[in-house]
Amino acid sequence: MPKWKTVFVTGGAGYIGSHCIVELLEAGYDVVAVDNFANSVSENGEAVSLKRVESITGRTVRFHQCDLLDKNNLQTIFNKYKIDCVIHFAAIKAVGESMQKPFIYYKNNIVATINLLEIMKEANCQQLVFSSSCTVYGDPEHLPITESHPTGNVTNVYGRTKYFIEEMLKDVARADEKWNIILLRYFNPVGAHPSGIIGEDPTKPFTNLMPFIAQVAVGSKPYLTIFGDDYDTVDGTGIRDYIHVMDLASGHVAALNKLQAESVRLKTYNLGTGQGYSVLQLIKTFEAVTKTKVPYKVESRRQGDIVSMFANAELAKEELGWQTRYSIEEMCEHFWKWKTLNPSGYKSADNLVSNGLSNTASPHLMK
Repeated sequence: MPKWKTVFVTGGAGYIGSHCIVELLEAGYDVVAVDNFANSVSENGEAVSLKRVESITGRTVRFHQCDLLDKNNLQTIFNKYKIDCVIHFAAIKAVGESMQKPFIYYKNNIVATINLLEIMKEANCQQLVFSSSCTVYGDPEHLPITESHPTGNVTNVYGRTKYFIEEMLKDVARADEKWNIILLRYFNPVGAHPSGIIGEDPTKPFTNLMPFIAQVAVGSKPYLTIFGDDYDTVDGTGIRDYIHVMDLASGHVAALNKLQAESVRLKTYNLGTGQGYSVLQLIKTFEAVTKTKVPYKVESRRQGDIVSMFANAELAKEELGWQTRYSIEEMCEHFWKWKTLNPSGYKSADNLVSNGLSNTASPHLMK
């Protein structure tokens, strides 16, 4: 059992949050989760994803519907429990929308974080794992990207909110030695829990590649659009570092262990595989694993798209004892299982949990 008992998770009903909660529960933590359902599925005020998390783990998640901009409600919930640490996922993240609605993004992502930090400090809970992003690096100057790579040359509002929050947290940690903060810079999360019970089900328009590939594979869309096939890469298409969402989740448990072991003040870690795959390589792997076809059409490059981006994650391996376990094939396999069991996401197969998929083995046992 961990020394700390209770972890407060913001954005807990979302894609990464729900998978992380599986890992937290299986590591012995109690979880209090909040979400405003801005990009996750609710039913009668309950988080559908977290009900399924309870089925996977056999443990209870204490959930509250809450918008972090509602500081009074957040304060009331926080004060109900003795919180040992916070993992902060909650954010809106559509790059295109962020350029059209900057005020909403700055308010929702930055002001909400300030509210959370103020309440944490009042409660004398100053242990934080922050969900950041490789977008803070901008167009990389070198590959693979290390944590020392310059940040701030960001081309979109969403990425700037992550960068500004990182800078704010650095200032907070510098001013008050009681803060103990880890920033986790994610690369490209894909896949789903190996059981297929939980997965990615965005309620807003999305730009993530894997869900688009799956929609084409099941026939919901006629073809996939690839933006640019004339980049200086192995096959002309853009390269990204795809990481299984359960590997990302285990990185958060490793970060909590680090915070418990020592006062780091503020440390930053990349979470990626260190291996880049092109868009075409991901499509071909998905087709081979799922025995489906994914027709595609090529259009011209989109302005601002980055050619290639992949991580150097050696620091997380050395200092957190963390490394990825899942292959690109397993990322495709697990996402396909989620998609085929849940063709309409969480709104389909309401009886999934009750029809023999409860008490599913943990991902550790399914490997």
